Amino acid sequence: MTPADPHVQLVRDATFARLDATGGITGVRGTAPDGVFARDGRHLSRWQLTVDGGHPTVLVPASREDDHATECVLTPKGTRDAPPAYTVFRQQSVAAGEFTEHLRLVNNRPDAVTARLELTVDCDFADLFELRADDRDYPKPDGRREVRTLPEGLVYDYRRADWHARTTLTCQPAPDGIAAEPDAGTTARTLTWELDLAGHGEAELHLTVRADPSPLPSAPAARRTTPEAADDLSLACERGLADIDLLTIAVEGVDGEQVRVPAAGIPWFLTLFGRDSLLTSYFLLPYRPGTAAATLSALAAVQGTRYDDFSGEQPGRIVHETRQGELAHFRQVPYGRYYGAVDATPLFLVLLHAHHETTGDPALAARLEQHARRAVDWMLTDGGLGEHGYLVYTPDPNGLVNQNWKDSAGAICFTDGTQAKGPIAVCEAQGYAYDALVRTAELSEKVWGDPEYATQLRSLASELRQRFADDFWMPGPGFPALALDGDGRQVDAPASDAGHLLWSGILDDDRARRVGRRLLEPDFFSGWAIRTLAAGRRPYHPLSYHRGSAWPHDNAVIALGLARHGLHDELRTLAEGLTTAATHHGHRLPEVLAGYARGSTSTPVPYPHSCSPQAWAAATPLALRTALRQAGGVA
Repeated sequence: MTPADPHVQLVRDATFARLDATGGITGVRGTAPDGVFARDGRHLSRWQLTVDGGHPTVLVPASREDDHATECVLTPKGTRDAPPAYTVFRQQSVAAGEFTEHLRLVNNRPDAVTARLELTVDCDFADLFELRADDRDYPKPDGRREVRTLPEGLVYDYRRADWHARTTLTCQPAPDGIAAEPDAGTTARTLTWELDLAGHGEAELHLTVRADPSPLPSAPAARRTTPEAADDLSLACERGLADIDLLTIAVEGVDGEQVRVPAAGIPWFLTLFGRDSLLTSYFLLPYRPGTAAATLSALAAVQGTRYDDFSGEQPGRIVHETRQGELAHFRQVPYGRYYGAVDATPLFLVLLHAHHETTGDPALAARLEQHARRAVDWMLTDGGLGEHGYLVYTPDPNGLVNQNWKDSAGAICFTDGTQAKGPIAVCEAQGYAYDALVRTAELSEKVWGDPEYATQLRSLASELRQRFADDFWMPGPGFPALALDGDGRQVDAPASDAGHLLWSGILDDDRARRVGRRLLEPDFFSGWAIRTLAAGRRPYHPLSYHRGSAWPHDNAVIALGLARHGLHDELRTLAEGLTTAATHHGHRLPEVLAGYARGSTSTPVPYPHSCSPQAWAAATPLALRTALRQAGGVA
């Protein structure tokens, strides 16, 4: 910035921004146009901030910290006798294809105040040659601009024949309102926030603009698997296998033999789990099939044989977790052998078939035939398939309120945040049940020599698939319900569980592909990983356990589903995000990541109570490698 030119210019990695003294963009043309530019196109043409209804006063004009970042200090209008209530510290920067802004508001008064911020945004996608002051005209008769409003921000698209460029704005927190300008012909939108500031307190607003110049596929722009990314994934796989070794424990197998299985995680879960150990073993299956064999034997050894309301044990049911401590010994807690999981039993059947499919060895499937049949019987009886048409669970007042993988209280909720009441049928468990029936039918036919049982199971699977399509699909959002509650109502919070349905195969290909693409939209995909709950909804919280955080293993299941349905660009985008997140943690993925958007922080934020290492997070890079290989990518 010079006295003659009150603008600041930022540049890095082929991305350029020109801002005024307040950090704003007005969309000017001529010899010195302002805006954010990538690959010769303007991806922001308006970026104008008002505070408390007026243009801010500049205390410190925008000045470069270095070539790619700037900061300025602003306030609302004030006088000597009535100084501004708060101060706005504005930091802006550019990186490869991104423009980011961090606003920190500081209350100058001892009493609480509410700051009203409005940001007017537009994107004209003008070519640099159009912006020159040379009086030339470049007709674009078939060019069209569109803007879509998301809970977390905006998406601008520009299409002209085979040209497709996009600009995505992601906001944390989400705006309280988004309004169009009165002129119906404009794509400008004004986003509004009401930010409460405690006495002498602070609030923050993070904004990320992602420029995706053409050529852009119809799916979200994929971050391609480069040799560097492949190296990072290899390092994450090596670290994951080392962590699995750290977490491996010795337990008793089905015939009394000692087997070594992956415990769930340190520090809280260094013990055999059902769901965790099963999915970890599934992710490892192409690389360490012996882990699956050990896990299946260990879980068969503690499969339910009787009814016990305290522990949730039922005949044929696969255990959720085992414990050896004092409180478990004295049944002061129900977790000595606790069976409160709706999904471990079908996952047991899925892994049993997958082990046979991968190894070609029928011995384990033959050895565990009766255990598999008892698991099917549980699904059809106490599991709920016979009575309710779905696998269901009833919240356990002494154990787990929710008995799917999102097992924290309140995790299975409506869009208003209300927890569903049981018997609850969560969507992903129905997918697992469908897959389990289909796979067990194949074992029955090829290993057990019982084609009649195979026909019965295939018929049950087909009926479940059709019921699910009728009852769970929400036509409005074009997305599956998270669950059905005890009254059969669709639990409508948009959740990542839907991605598991791609892996299990219960959705038809068209719906599966719609779901896969939806999960890569900005309210779901943070840039690091897919969130458990889409941002912008009332129950969303980026630091919650299951209502806005992002779990690597959840993303691994989704990645395998994306590969199954040919969504290769989405898969590569997801794999790049997770792999890059791992590089920020010594190539180790934590159990849980906070839901903050990539670009709002320079590194992914871990969930504060996350286990590390944790088994299914450690195995996630191996699942990504498998998915990328299925998609023909470098892995």
